[in-house]
Amino acid sequence: MERGETKLTDQLRLAIKASDKSMGQIARESGIDIATISRFMHEKGGLSMDGLDRIVDILGLRLRKDGKTTKKG
Repeated sequence: MERGETKLTDQLRLAIKASDKSMGQIARESGIDIATISRFMHEKGGLSMDGLDRIVDILGLRLRKDGKTTKKG
């Protein structure tokens, strides 16, 4: 990763924090255990690629290489 680039997982954490959905709502909608999401948010664990995809879809995001997360559409 080049200097100044934001990691995908950090982009997703920021997008989750900025969203209007709680971790509980994201857990219910994604089918991912809330404890798993909590560990991810506190950088104590990761998510599977499928889990990442599900959360990105739920939040309606498009992740970009330049570190900017935008809404689809």
